[in-house]
Amino acid sequence: MGRPIKYSKEFKLSAVKLVTELGYSCREAGEQLGCSSWSVRDWVRQLRASGDIPPENVTAASAQDMKALREENARLRLENEILKKAAAYFAKESL
Repeated sequence: MGRPIKYSKEFKLSAVKLVTELGYSCREAGEQLGCSSWSVRDWVRQLRASGDIPPENVTAASAQDMKALREENARLRLENEILKKAAAYFAKESL
């Protein structure tokens, strides 16, 4: 058996878009692109989990909103941690 083929993220995204946007099955997309249907199915699952493509039954606009909200949430959590550390530092210094 040969070495496994490494596909670029752009290639994976184009394969997943065939399935999610154009209605191809994973098997059809795999045949069209020359890769296995299992690979396409796995890429769909991975990219949905990472938020690069919207989850099933979700419109692209609401998926973009959710992604923006997740990024904002992560930023606010980081800011909150910084403020907690600063408050602890100044409380310790004032004693």
